[in-house]
Amino acid sequence: MKLKRYKWLAAPLFALFCLVGVFAFVDWREIARSLAAASPFYLLAGLVLVQVQIVLSALRWRYTAHQLGRSLPAGRAILEYYASSFANMVMPGGVAGDAVRVARSRQEGEGWAGAVQAVMIERFSGQLAFFIVTTAGFFIWPFLDAGDRPPETAHILAVIILICVAVTVSLFGFRRFGPRSVRARIADFTNAAARAYSLPIAAVTQTMLSGTIVASYIASFAAVSAAIGAPLPGAAILTAVPLCLLTMMVPLATGGWGAREAAAAALWPVFGFTADQGVAASILYGAIATLGAAPGLLAYMRKYQAFTG
Repeated sequence: MKLKRYKWLAAPLFALFCLVGVFAFVDWREIARSLAAASPFYLLAGLVLVQVQIVLSALRWRYTAHQLGRSLPAGRAILEYYASSFANMVMPGGVAGDAVRVARSRQEGEGWAGAVQAVMIERFSGQLAFFIVTTAGFFIWPFLDAGDRPPETAHILAVIILICVAVTVSLFGFRRFGPRSVRARIADFTNAAARAYSLPIAAVTQTMLSGTIVASYIASFAAVSAAIGAPLPGAAILTAVPLCLLTMMVPLATGGWGAREAAAAALWPVFGFTADQGVAASILYGAIATLGAAPGLLAYMRKYQAFTG
C-alpha cells in the first residue's frame, strides 16, 4: 500500500507530537484546574470576538471579490466563511475550508480562476497583516519592559521569513522563466491582486479590514488568557500573542494545535506567568475558536445537496 494514501495523517500526527512534547514539560493537572476555573465573562468576550473576526473576514472576501468584478452577497459570504473557518480548525492543513469556498463559488456559476483568485487574495491579505504585526512586535520587543526575547522567537521568525522569501523568489522566477501556461496564470493572479488593492480607496479599505481582524484575533487570545487568571500586559499582547497566532499558519498543522501550545509555553513565562498557564490559554483559545465557528456546520448542512447533486 502506497504511503501517499496516508499523507493526510501528517498534520494530525504533527499536532499530536507537539502536544505530547509540551505535556511532557508541564503539569497537566494545573492546566486542568485553570481550565475548570476559567472566567465565563472573559470566555464570552472571546466568543464574541471570534464572531467579529469571522464576519469581518467574510466582508473582506466579499470586498475582494467585488474588486475583481464578481458579485458575492454579504449573507452568503458570511455563511460560507463560518463554514470555512470551522473546516480550517478541524481539518489538516488549515486550507480545507478555503478549498470548499472555491468549490462552492464554482458551483454558484463563478469560474475557477475568479473563485481561486478571490479566496487566495483574501487569505493572503490576512496572513500578510499577521506577519507585519508579528515582525513589528519582534523588533520593538527590546524597547518594551517585556524581558528578554526567548531565542526560539528568532528561530520561528527566521523560518517564516525564509519561507516568504522563497515563495516570492519562486513566483518571480516562474513568472519570468517558467512554462508559458504557468507564466500566464501567475500574471493573471498578480494583476488580480493589483485590482484588489488598487489605490487609494481599495488599499485603505483592505488595510483597515485586515488590521481590525488581526486586532480581534489578538484580543480574543488575550481574553482567554485573562479567563484562566493570566491577564497579559500590553507588551505581551503586542509581542507574544501575535507570535503564538502566527504559528497557526504552519501548513503542517491542524487548527494550529500543538505548535500554538508550544509557543505559549515558551512565551508566557517571559511575562511572569507559568508555562502551564500559557498552554491552558492556548487550549482555551483553540476551543473557543472552534466553538465560535461551529455555526459553519449549518452551512455544510444547508449546502449538502449542492455537493451531492
